Amino acid sequence: MIYYTGIGSRDTPEAVLRWFKIYSHVLADLGATLRSGAAPGADAAFEEGCDRASGLKEIYLPWKNFQKSTSPHFDVSPEAQMIAAEIYGDRFMYLKRPVKLLMSRNCYQVTGLTLDTPSKFVLCWTPDGCSSANERSKKSGGTGQAIAYASTLGIPVFNIQRIGIEEEFLQFLNEEFSYDTSPYV
Repeated sequence: MIYYTGIGSRDTPEAVLRWFKIYSHVLADLGATLRSGAAPGADAAFEEGCDRASGLKEIYLPWKNFQKSTSPHFDVSPEAQMIAAEIYGDRFMYLKRPVKLLMSRNCYQVTGLTLDTPSKFVLCWTPDGCSSANERSKKSGGTGQAIAYASTLGIPVFNIQRIGIEEEFLQFLNEEFSYDTSPYV
């Protein structure tokens, strides 16, 4: 089973959201399982595209009924909170409980329910184009937490905000899935 993480800012531009719907539909057709978080914007676009293709998905919530999602994955374990604290840094202990739960559920988006099955890649959009823990800024938002975690695990991060990254992503699809991306280039 191949898993990927499809996430991003709530303020992802409409044009990018349309591409995320297409990408998630294609990835579902290729048999990849989406991991996301039910937030408005990018998460919702990934889930919509996946659903249109009747694809497999794992939607991780910080609490039950987050954004009216019916996903059964809403329990945030102490282990996920420990990982989140390590990735977030010293300021994690000062965050309010809802923010801690949001940051902690992002760990599941990257490594799954048991926190030991890494995604093959992260596809995302943030205003700052962050693609690693070192590039994370305030503009990365909560998505930056998942990006930082993925990058520490060596998981490729394709942030569509970066110039030229779409071609790199399509090449990756071609190599990993033997998927002919030439119509999109």
